Amino acid sequence: MFNKPLDPEDFYYSPEGYIVFTEKYHLKRGYCCKSGCKHCPYGYDKNTGGFKKPTQGTK
Repeated sequence: MFNKPLDPEDFYYSPEGYIVFTEKYHLKRGYCCKSGCKHCPYGYDKNTGGFKKPTQGTK
């Protein structure tokens, strides 16, 4: 993982106080952690354990 501090665009806090990583952070990291992250740009589906096919015209 990264050893440098997070940039402000890498995350935000949920109403419950948890850190939520942004799509930008995940792309910067460069791989999917398979944790079912809210903003996963890799299309991982925690329920099926697989990756969703990208939908035309969406991120």
